[in-house]
Amino acid sequence: QVQLVESGGGLVQPGGSLRLSCAASGFTLNYYAIGWFRQAPGKEREGVSCISSTDSSTYYADSVKGRFTISRDNAKNTVYLQMNSLKPEDTAVYYCATSSIATMNARLYGSWGQGTQVTVSS
Repeated sequence: QVQLVESGGGLVQPGGSLRLSCAASGFTLNYYAIGWFRQAPGKEREGVSCISSTDSSTYYADSVKGRFTISRDNAKNTVYLQMNSLKPEDTAVYYCATSSIATMNARLYGSWGQGTQVTVSS
């Protein structure tokens, strides 16, 4: 069964850090570009970061550039999103998804995980 599972979310104070994981089962993750997206209540889903399958090129939304880092560990079949200097506006459900190309366009992603909640609050 092809499945993506996100983990690592939680409640953190402003300025804190979290590391999200996106683990794949039933298929090999390194054949795909992986994107991280987030959706806050009442807002549209937005692209946060993505990493290519070929040369591991990375891309970030302007709102997270310099604070978030995406990486992949092919041996563990997992992609990570390290989130530092978190802000209240980063609060959202975070999803990972697979695509044939690294893009911030959610429409080009196929398999999606169930999401993990990130809450940044004092």
